[in-house]
Amino acid sequence: MKDNKLHRFLADVSRIALPGKFTFPFYYDPHPLARLAAEQLQDYLGEQEDFVHNFGMHQDADGLEIGKMFGVLVVRDREGALGFLAAFSGKLAESNDHRYFVPPVFDLLEGNDFFKPEIAILNDINDRVEALEQSGELQQHKAHYELTVADNERKLAGFRKYCEQQKALRATVRDAFSTQREDPAYEVLADYLNRQSARDSYELKQLQKSIKEQHEAAFRQYDDYLAKIRELKRERKQRSAALQDRIFRQYVFLNKEKQPKSLYEIFNKDLGIQPLAGAGECAAPKLFQYAFEHGLEPVCMAEFWWGKSPRSEVRRHLHYYPSCRGKCEPILRHMLEGIDMDADVLKMVTACDCEVEVVYEDDYLAVVNKPENFLSVPGKFMEDSVYKRMRQRYPSATGPLVVHRLDMGTSGLLLVAKDKYTHELLQRQFLKKTIRKRYVALLDGILDVQQGSVDLPLRVDLEDRPRQLVCYEHGRSALTHYEVVGYEDGATRVHFFPVTGRTHQLRVHAAHHLGLKTPIKGDEFYGAKADRLYLHAEELRFVHPQTREIMTVTCPAPF
Repeated sequence: MKDNKLHRFLADVSRIALPGKFTFPFYYDPHPLARLAAEQLQDYLGEQEDFVHNFGMHQDADGLEIGKMFGVLVVRDREGALGFLAAFSGKLAESNDHRYFVPPVFDLLEGNDFFKPEIAILNDINDRVEALEQSGELQQHKAHYELTVADNERKLAGFRKYCEQQKALRATVRDAFSTQREDPAYEVLADYLNRQSARDSYELKQLQKSIKEQHEAAFRQYDDYLAKIRELKRERKQRSAALQDRIFRQYVFLNKEKQPKSLYEIFNKDLGIQPLAGAGECAAPKLFQYAFEHGLEPVCMAEFWWGKSPRSEVRRHLHYYPSCRGKCEPILRHMLEGIDMDADVLKMVTACDCEVEVVYEDDYLAVVNKPENFLSVPGKFMEDSVYKRMRQRYPSATGPLVVHRLDMGTSGLLLVAKDKYTHELLQRQFLKKTIRKRYVALLDGILDVQQGSVDLPLRVDLEDRPRQLVCYEHGRSALTHYEVVGYEDGATRVHFFPVTGRTHQLRVHAAHHLGLKTPIKGDEFYGAKADRLYLHAEELRFVHPQTREIMTVTCPAPF
């Protein structure tokens, strides 16, 4: 193997059977060959001196702490010999060019004549906008306008008060002479009072007109200055959009037949949406691009995290992760066209051979025990669900039936309403947070703190749905109380008492480094896969909508 990007296996792989199909990138267990390649790359990362990058694992390291996603692609060359390629997502040590790794699909930093000059222009515009926004002249115009408005509002308020006082005085005079309406002198008095009223009204209108002119003049000076900023921002927006569009067209991805398709075509043309920031910079597209350019046949792949977890995400050092769907799925759909792949497990499952146990039932509602790996309501690829089973069981029921939801992997108690009114009253209790929920979970590790709370706001990861991120700017509040129940075989059994009901709330609060730092056993999103997700909704406490009785329903965990 002459290509220095194509690495030989240091271990003997002759006895490892090749996979029958290529890895499905978005849901997989790494093949033994992919694991060997990843471990060889990890050995290199631990010993290399080719670059300096602070992965956040050493306290005395310099620079910003940034963990990285790395990928390996096991390939076969034209002679049938096995090897592997390595790649990283984004940039590494502020560079795209490293001897051990395949190059980017398109290098923004090198090899083009438009990116750096255009970035220089955009930076210059940014500097000019910042200078104008912070200038003393702008502040003077703004202060003059605001002072003019404030002074005139005081003048107007004062004159209106004067007019009201004069109006009240005229009314008093009219009342005082009301008995002398037939006297000719009263007509003279009334005419005088009317002329006073007309004069006040005229002067008020003149004052309002003068104030309006003063406001417009003061604002015109202020706005003329703001117009310079708006024009620069408009130019910046146009240039930025044109640059982004040009970049999209430079990223051209191949498939095994070497058919090209640009990022622009994949997203804008085919999907009618803008590519997410960083699309095409992940490890997987880089690996396939290099393989197809050099006539290498993909065999299997794996991606893993190296270093400290980002503040918002849950990433664990040395753990394997699927490719992100938001940025990579549209690209890989083209690049892997025609390659025989493992099936998408979620699309394969259309029905579940399981029973939905009814734990409690009366004329108005039911409480059921949802099995693990079973949907609460029909999904995109799977119709079988608690909702469907309950619709079959209660054909005359009205309303949405299922009052709340559990993640597919979570087992346990779900409330079902048999009529719309009961459904509405139960949902109202959820909205008011008066329903008490208790979950039991096994954490994949030992938790030292016996009880406490986790308060971390959550939002969806737009680049990798349905994963959630901790986000203090755009996240929705999420609060969980917890209590350690016991320890068993290196795991911690805990009770969770969620106050809110956000998607993946308990999973993230358990796994995140700002939470319990210990993922739930079997959590494929934030920990490591196992035979199941060890999370179970064990108890529900609510007020019966009809009897007003406080109901407590329990269902022990199956683990």
